[in-house]
Amino acid sequence: MPAKKKRVPAAAAPAAKHKPPAKSPAVESAVSKKLSALDAAALVLRECGQPMSCPELIAQMTAKGYWTSPHGKTPASTLYAAMQREAKLKGAASRFQKTGPGRFAYHGDADCS
Repeated sequence: MPAKKKRVPAAAAPAAKHKPPAKSPAVESAVSKKLSALDAAALVLRECGQPMSCPELIAQMTAKGYWTSPHGKTPASTLYAAMQREAKLKGAASRFQKTGPGRFAYHGDADCS
């Protein structure tokens, strides 16, 4: 059995004790307004006023800057599953109404927030 190599500790750099720069109120509000995929889809459907498929929603959400995929392989499928789940669980209180195969519309009676 070969002998294990000994680890040599790296030279410790002196720790700098400084505070990170404070975020401006404009930056904090932009970060806090980051929408989830479902919130962005509801916003696009409400603005559009007509049923859309999930690939169309993803394209519109990205084009308007509401939401971008975090490098997922199938963002449209993920969005579809989440919208379907919300429609099923919340029923009439859901923001989404399925209008046909793969198409959803904004359910105007529900709150978009």
